[in-house]
This record gives sequence, C-alpha cells and structure tokens, in this order.
Amino acid sequence: MFVVATAGHVDHGKSTLVRALTGMEPDRWAEERRRGMTIDLGFAWTTLPSGATIAFVDVPGHERFVPNMLAGVGPVPAALIVVAADEGWMPQSAEHLAALDALGVGHGLLVVTRADLADPHPAAERARSEIAASSLGAVETVAVSGLTGAGLPQLRAALDRLVARLPEPVLDAPVRLWVDRSFTVRGSGTVVTGTLGAGRLRVGDTLELAGAGEPVRVRGLHRLGEARPEVSAVARVAVNLRGTPRDRLGRGDALLTPGRFHRTDLVDVRLSGDPAADLPATLTLHVGSAAVPVRVRPLGVDTVRLRLARPLPLLVGDRALLRDPGRHHVCGGVRVLDVAPPPLTRRGAAAARAAVLAELDGRPDLAGELRRRRLVRVGALRRMGVPVQATPVAGDWLADPGHWRLLGDQVTEEVTRYAREHPLEPGMPVDALRQRLALPDRALVEALVRPPLRVHGGRVGTTAVDTLPDPVAQAVRRVRAEYADHPFRAPEADRLVELGLGPREIGAAVRAGALLRLADAVVLLPEALDAAVTVLAGLPQPFTLSAARQALDTTRRVAVPLLELLDRRGVTRRLPDDARVVVVS
Repeated sequence: MFVVATAGHVDHGKSTLVRALTGMEPDRWAEERRRGMTIDLGFAWTTLPSGATIAFVDVPGHERFVPNMLAGVGPVPAALIVVAADEGWMPQSAEHLAALDALGVGHGLLVVTRADLADPHPAAERARSEIAASSLGAVETVAVSGLTGAGLPQLRAALDRLVARLPEPVLDAPVRLWVDRSFTVRGSGTVVTGTLGAGRLRVGDTLELAGAGEPVRVRGLHRLGEARPEVSAVARVAVNLRGTPRDRLGRGDALLTPGRFHRTDLVDVRLSGDPAADLPATLTLHVGSAAVPVRVRPLGVDTVRLRLARPLPLLVGDRALLRDPGRHHVCGGVRVLDVAPPPLTRRGAAAARAAVLAELDGRPDLAGELRRRRLVRVGALRRMGVPVQATPVAGDWLADPGHWRLLGDQVTEEVTRYAREHPLEPGMPVDALRQRLALPDRALVEALVRPPLRVHGGRVGTTAVDTLPDPVAQAVRRVRAEYADHPFRAPEADRLVELGLGPREIGAAVRAGALLRLADAVVLLPEALDAAVTVLAGLPQPFTLSAARQALDTTRRVAVPLLELLDRRGVTRRLPDDARVVVVS
C-alpha cells in the first residue's frame, strides 16, 4: 500500500477528487457533509492501473483546521497538492505548501481541479513556480474535473508514476504509530488509526503507549477495512487494543515498540525558515500527529533548544514543524539534532553548544555521538535512533576511543597517587577510583585496569595484596621471633607500639594475612589458629575455658576471643554449661 495526503485551500475540491478516484466518501462527519468542507481527517483508498493500492488522507483546507491537516500530513511520505483552476493559488495553498516543505516531504503531484470551469494553465503555472521552491521541487501536473471525470485516467497514471518513485519502507525498523483517531467499537473496545511509516505490526504484539509508558496488547488489525494478522509499512492501519480504555489515548499519542524510543521534553534542533533570533518565546511543535506547545531558546543562527510541554518519542533526524497559531504562521521546519542534550548552566554554555550543533546534520552518527557523550549505553543510543555497530568496553557501555585511552592513563595516575598517600593499604578501593574518574559503573573501572595494575578484593593496586611495606614486614618478623616459643601469647598494646604496629599497620598486616586479629590490639601469628585446634582436640572432651587456657599456655585475654572465633567458624561448639567440644579435628 502507498499513502498520500491531500493539501490545498479550502473548497478547492480535495474531497471531491478523492471521492471521484475511490468511489468512497472521505468526509466522515455529518457536519462536514452539511457544510461542504472537510473539518477532520478523512480516509479512502483505491487500486491504481498497475495494481498498486493507494490510500488518501484527506485533510481540511480551512485555516482554522490547520492542526488537523498537520496531524494527517505528518507521517505521510507524499502529497497531492490541489489547486482550483477558477481560483488559483490561495493563502491556504501557501500555508499547506509551507507545512509540506517544513516537514521535508519530497514527493508529490499537482492537480488542478475544476478544469471544466476555467483554463487550468494559469493556475498550474503559478502553482508549479511556488512548489518548485519547496522540498517537493518540480512536480508532474494533471488537470482534472471531479464533476465530469475529465483527466481522471491521466491522474491515475500519474499516481502510478508517483508511487513508483517512493522510497522502500524499512520493515525491520521499530514501530512508532502516531495516533490520528481513537474511538470505541461495540464488542471490540478501543480502536486507534494511524499511518504506519516503518516496521510491522502483528496481532498479539505488545506495544508501549508513549504518553504513559504502559504496555498495550494488539487484539486485532485492520487494513483497507479488512482484518489482517499482520500489517507492514507503509499502510493505513486500525489497531484494536485489548483492555485499554478509550480515554487513555487520543490524537497525538503514539504506539511504540517497547524500549526503542527516547521520550523527551528537551530537544536541540536545526531550523529552516524564520531566523532563530526572531522566533517568539512560545510556539507549537507539530510532529507526527502531535501538536505540543514549546518554549523556544535560540542557540545559533539556525539552531534552537525546545522545551516541550509534554514528552514525545523523538529520534535524531526526525522532522517536525514550528507554527505560531496566533499568527496562523508556519515559522519553519525543524530537524532534530539531539534528543538528550546537555544542560546549559555555565556562562557561555549556549554559545559553546551552538558551535557543537553547527557541525551536526541530523543524521545519526555513532562516532560523533560517542565523541560528544564519551560514555553511553547501547540501549540509550538505540532509543535515540542511532544504529550501533560497535563492541562495548564493559557490559553494555560504549566509549569514545580517545576518551577511553585517557581514562586508562588516569587510572594509573590515581592509583599511584593513592598508594603514595596510603602506603599501608593494598591498593585503591574500586568505588573510590570510580568516583575520582566520575564513572557511572564500577564495571568500567575494572575494564580499564591493565597490567601491572590488577583488581583484587575490591581494590586496584600495583603490587600483590599480600605484599607489606618494609617497616610493617620487619615489625611482623620481630613478633614472630619473640613469640615463636609461645604462639598463643599476644603482645600487649604498648609492646605493639614499640614494635611499630599501630592500628593502621596492624590493619595492613591483617589484610595481607601476616597477622590474625582476635580483638582490638589482640593479634596472633596466622598459623596459631590451626595449631590451637590441634591442642584443643587433644584435651578430654568436653573442655572448659580454664582447661583450654592452660593447655594453650596463654591468658584469658587471648583465650576468650580465640575460642569465640573457633565457635563462629564451626570448629568448636559451645555447650549449655559453657564447656566446649572440638567438632573438626
């Protein structure tokens, strides 16, 4: 299927033309038929001589209903511009063309209607000159009469040539179906319609409701009035949603492939049209079928930042339109450059940002995004509309190569500095290093570590964890020499100080496995624990604290915490009468 929108001044025969081509009534409401003008969007379709099916989105031409017109044109790839031979180019002809140009519509036909009432050539010549200056460029022209049917065969042939030039849809793209109508069908529930510009929809699919972020299930699909198990782009489609109340969504909402779109209320864009400095502070942004008030902050000559009144699912490269509804004026088209821009809080930040945006063209660029963001998750880039074909540096994190090399150098510098400031610690804690480097994930720190650095026990160091500074190692050797004959006696606190073992030095020795801490200022050599088990196992079972103290030739100051440690490790078991037995020998 191919989808084309009509465009043109009010009462220039758009609906009459669609009716003549399709035999269907595009004006859906009784009020539209009574007044003889389209107020809301109408839809009809027909088969062309080639066998291709073409669907028309018939939009209103009256200036009061331009927002309705934009809701229909937004997702559509081609336009049928209608100008009446007897009236020629009119104000709404110009505004509709400005909208098509702003949205970047590049395919279309010019149809001069009422050729039975006036010579079509003057109107065609003026319209072609206006259209040629827009994104549509040179277009084929056909003169017709909806009343007599003259020119309709030529128009059908021209439509065949038009659709043959349309680009192939991207069928494996994520779905973003902008809703232009929502209603309730008795026995079926909520139904929404829209133009599927890319991707596929299937019955049973779970989609995401853009406004609320909640999941919705596709109960049924209709295309051209027939139920279908699957619909592929490009197509007009009606989607029956299971269990979704009618009041949960309406025109301007969107159904999305879950997890594939970034909902944002702040975007940086390039403007084509009015100078950025001349824009009012508040305008309306039209994108897809949505119309959202925005606050405008000029950045450069043709770049602005838009603050949206509500978040929308936007991608890098999206086209939209800025309109001043008070003046009925199209200010210009915008191309989305960044859907997750940085804050502008420092002096000169706006000018610096304008310089960055001046280099962007709205085409997704992985290398450029990495260069600007330095570190970013794969999923975040995909939700921005940036294709990812790169290997993560850690988990799902991607990094700019230059920034990653710089971080590697900083890791070495920070670990060296930490070792100099904390000589008794076996390396820098990973979380402390992460904070120093302002990294969002400790997995990034671990991925940056390269020999001779290594990660052990939650620390990054240049030496083995069990290596002690020389002064501490000498103090431990003196403890070992003094207590070799009495392994279960612990040096008193003042003796530890004399040996050069203060709290920090003891901590370093304990972490390195050179000393065993039983309690504050109570330390033994590490092999004392196994030796104590051997001694205690040789006692008559069960044994008392006093018997254990005598057998170990130590004091109560050592025996109590030593037995409690053995209890915690399950080597001994304390009985109700406070006696103990050795469980493992």
